[in-house]
Amino acid sequence: MKLYYCPWACSLAAHVALHEADVPFEHESVDIRTKITATGTDFNSVTRKGYVPALLLDNGELLTENIAVLDYLAGVYPQFGVDGPLGRTRLVEALAYISTELHKSYKPFWHNGTDQQKATASAYITARMAYLGGTIKGDYLFGDQPGVADFYLFVNTRWAERFDVDIPPAIAAIHQRLNARPAVQATLRAEGLA
Repeated sequence: MKLYYCPWACSLAAHVALHEADVPFEHESVDIRTKITATGTDFNSVTRKGYVPALLLDNGELLTENIAVLDYLAGVYPQFGVDGPLGRTRLVEALAYISTELHKSYKPFWHNGTDQQKATASAYITARMAYLGGTIKGDYLFGDQPGVADFYLFVNTRWAERFDVDIPPAIAAIHQRLNARPAVQATLRAEGLA
C-alpha cells in the first residue's frame, strides 16, 4: 500500500490509521499547490482529482476521498471500525458528519476568509463538535479504542488548535488521548508536524 498525503491535510487520518495498524506501507508527500510529489511525480498522473488522500492498493487499485479511504481501512483493520449490526453504518455516519459539518467549515481559515466569516465558522465548528461530544461512548467516539472516525476528528481538532477555534472539553479529551499515542506522534514526525 502507498499513501499519498499532504501535511496539515485530512490525509493525516489515514496516515495515523496505517501507523496504528503497524503494517508496512509506503507514503509520499504531495505539494497540493504544485501537484508535485516528493519524488517529482506529477500527482495528476496518480489521480486527476489532484488532492489527497490517495491510497494505492497492492493490486493497483487507487482509492480517493477521505471517507472512502477511512472506510476501506476500517474494513481491512477491523479494530478501527465499529462493532454491531449497524456498526459500519454508524461509522460512515460519523465520518460523513465530520466531513460535512466540521471539515468543510474550515474553508474560511484555509482560503483567506474575512474575520466575520472566520468567527461564524468558528462558532459553527465548536457547536458541531459539542454535538459530537455528546455522543461519545467511552474514551473515544465508539468505545475504549480509537478508530478511523477518531483519527479524522483528530485532524479537525488540530485545525481547531491552529486557528484558535474552541474545542469542547469532551472532544479536547479525545484529542489529548490521541496526541499521546506513539503511532500518532510517529505520524506527526513523518509529516514534519511534530
